[in-house]
Amino acid sequence: MTNDELAIDRLTDLEVRRSGNWGRRKFVKGVAALTAYAGSLGCDLRTAGAEPPPEITKIRLVRVPVICLAPIYVAEELLRMEGFSSVEYVDLPGTDDMTLLASGAADLASVGIEAFIPAVDAGKHVVALAGIHAGCLELFANGRVKELGDLRGKTVPISGISTPEHVFIASLAAYVGLDPQRDINWVTTGKTAESMRLFVEGQADAFLAGPPRAQDLRARKIGKVILNVTRDRPWSQYFCCLVGANREFVDQNPVAAKRALRALLKAADICAQDPERVARYMVQKGYESRYELALEVLKELPYRRWREASPEDSVRFYALRLHEAKMIASSPRKIISQGTDWRLVNELKKELKA
Repeated sequence: MTNDELAIDRLTDLEVRRSGNWGRRKFVKGVAALTAYAGSLGCDLRTAGAEPPPEITKIRLVRVPVICLAPIYVAEELLRMEGFSSVEYVDLPGTDDMTLLASGAADLASVGIEAFIPAVDAGKHVVALAGIHAGCLELFANGRVKELGDLRGKTVPISGISTPEHVFIASLAAYVGLDPQRDINWVTTGKTAESMRLFVEGQADAFLAGPPRAQDLRARKIGKVILNVTRDRPWSQYFCCLVGANREFVDQNPVAAKRALRALLKAADICAQDPERVARYMVQKGYESRYELALEVLKELPYRRWREASPEDSVRFYALRLHEAKMIASSPRKIISQGTDWRLVNELKKELKA
């Protein structure tokens, strides 16, 4: 990456952050209910029927039982309406979502941007098709840490080096001028639950939590939130989760890819419009046992952000942070060129009246 290219990416990133207008924040029991919701959202349900059928009738999505990924599960019946007679959720213990996508064991997933960018940098055959939502992560700290800059010299537990939480915290540190490799005392624990235990017991200074751990820490009044990605700028402006796909799946099945993406985006709209119904569905399906917690998460997240924001700006923002942190070698421009394809989401924004 030349100095000129990096300067252009940084200027573009700064321009977006200064001028971005990110707008408002704004289960179904069967096909009839889904149809009613989709119609109320301005979706023309005849569009799918006017298109060629999908090249394949089986689609595989990565199963990660986390409440913020609700659109993946709400989309199940919508995917059947799009012509997929078989909708399979893939869960291989010990295998992360990016590996499942890259290997071809799954076709689509909702992936964290902090996992997606390093995967593209490593040459994995994955591609981002759209943004799905922003937010859902919170950085908790003890009394000695009041802001990100205070992480210098502090102890931060992570499940492992180059794991998503490690990469994400490193990007935060780089944003405020810290060198993540030298300025933070990383402690690898093997499991996120063990990292949380160290923080709860006062053996660590900060802990990155997503749902439901963030809600549990707040309820127990342990630590304080020094960064809420859903609310605090500039992070709140950007997607934290993308719709990721296997590159060969998209290249070989363009109609199926568009139909599947349409189902996921409609599902995101349903999460925004009726979080109560979605929370009940997620509890009934066993993805979260506590209805009130599920509802809290669903109400907080801006699931309609896909209609308003540019996913490319999000990839550029985080790729810059990870390049500055020396977590990736590729420039943001290369990551965008090799690992993204926004054609389908741009078509769907027009079709679904975004």
